[in-house]
Amino acid sequence: MNTKQGWPVGACSWSVQENIAPLEEFGLQHVHLNYRTRLRPGWTVTSTMIGFPQEDYSTLDSIRRTGGVVPDAEWPGNRKLFTEAVKITADLGVKQLSMHGGFLEHTGKFYDRIRNLADIAGEQGIRVLLETGQEAAADLRKFMEELNHPALGINFDPANMILYDKDEPKSAVRILAPWVRHVHIKDAIRTKVPGQWGQEVPWGDGEVGAAEFLETLKEIGFTGALAIEREAGNNRIGDIKLAMQRL
Repeated sequence: MNTKQGWPVGACSWSVQENIAPLEEFGLQHVHLNYRTRLRPGWTVTSTMIGFPQEDYSTLDSIRRTGGVVPDAEWPGNRKLFTEAVKITADLGVKQLSMHGGFLEHTGKFYDRIRNLADIAGEQGIRVLLETGQEAAADLRKFMEELNHPALGINFDPANMILYDKDEPKSAVRILAPWVRHVHIKDAIRTKVPGQWGQEVPWGDGEVGAAEFLETLKEIGFTGALAIEREAGNNRIGDIKLAMQRL
């Protein structure tokens, strides 16, 4: 499936517990693939994805402590896992691998670790896509400009800007436009209690502003793929189908 703008539309494999077979009935042939998931014939991978074992998303505080490359004790093992994911991505012929870098810290350690992973990926012709949400768009832009690494890009998740109680998605994607290579289709409602998660909802039911967001992607000249992500609710396949219809 493609949008009117020609953007390929797929879904995230982890949204359906890595069983992408039912999505074929909807005409989907593109997937944002967990690097550990076996690829079915006939599917095109728009990006692979790696998460790290220690990550705890139960609260904003827990993911701040455990997310991405930040925890020192897990860094050597996570670097090894990342290297494995890069090899699998290259073997699949895929050029992009996404990850949550963790809450951005303007410290040498954070810069050095992301640079190291980008070096590993770049040697294999892979671009690392950092997921948005944990920080304001202006802070992420500053990081991208300062690191200035050719193997780094951004997977823009508009709902994450709301779930983490950061920026308004349309202004954020404009700020980050030079680095946006892949986009999640996900929606959310902002929290009314600072320090707590917002609420994820089906695409078009939240505060992203679905139609306006897509117009903004067109405005910034986005040429990548869209991947429907649903990480909440008890009817994820139905919600993915609804997102496809609304797209």
